Amino acid sequence: MRADMRVPFIKMHGLGNDFVVLDARADALPEMTARTAAALADRREGVGCDQLVLLEPSSLADFRMRIFNSDGSEVGACGNAARAVALLHGRAARVETQGGIIGVEPDGTLHGTGARVDMGRPRFDWDAIPLAYPMDTGSMPVGWEGMDNPGAVNVGNPHVVCFVADCDAVALDRIGPEIEHDPLFPERVNVNCATVESRDRIRLRVWERGAGLTRACGTGACATAVVAMRRGLVDKRVTVVLPGGPLTIEWADTNPAAGASIVMTGPASEAYRGSFEWDDYA
Repeated sequence: MRADMRVPFIKMHGLGNDFVVLDARADALPEMTARTAAALADRREGVGCDQLVLLEPSSLADFRMRIFNSDGSEVGACGNAARAVALLHGRAARVETQGGIIGVEPDGTLHGTGARVDMGRPRFDWDAIPLAYPMDTGSMPVGWEGMDNPGAVNVGNPHVVCFVADCDAVALDRIGPEIEHDPLFPERVNVNCATVESRDRIRLRVWERGAGLTRACGTGACATAVVAMRRGLVDKRVTVVLPGGPLTIEWADTNPAAGASIVMTGPASEAYRGSFEWDDYA
């Protein structure tokens, strides 16, 4: 495989959470490394993005989606990227991810600007998140500067969810990295700071593992909604409002044993297309 090649990319975003999408389903690319992913994601010397998304053939689903954060680390899931990929693909598909197989489809009610994603089943067992030692993940006996008794869940990647009176008043840019790297989370964690405004509305800010503060996080919205539903704070269909805009999250049954999937609906769009020399970032 030649490394001295010009590679096309598609720049997309979901509520301002932006991606560089490389489509290698038909034409293979050289092996993606953490160094190349981080170089492409660099906003000064690369294309610039929160996550790099690589589409590849799959023997288990219609295609495979790999996700790399801006620091080059590979992660298991990204809800906003899944919506963007649904629009790019243009029809319903089963997509293999590191976090499991998900279902995506463009949403006709959003007039070609959004998608619906079956994010799979949330996992609440302490070792599935994972945590460093057993504890109740519904209300954890820990806290950080007033963000007490959070919940934890794995929705393809690990999340901790803290409910506060006003999420905008929390210095998440400072405390987010501390929680992300807390020894309680051996694989690090995404940090969600949420305010429940009504039975059908949550306001949310997210410190994303490996990416930092983000305008939107689809898996964070899913994680926050299901933790709130488990606690009886909201109904089974809720709007989660992030700095970049709203997402609709549905979870049919708040009994973890029932195994219901999370369904997320929201907008995504293509910004532009371009190309780059692979050698410049390898």
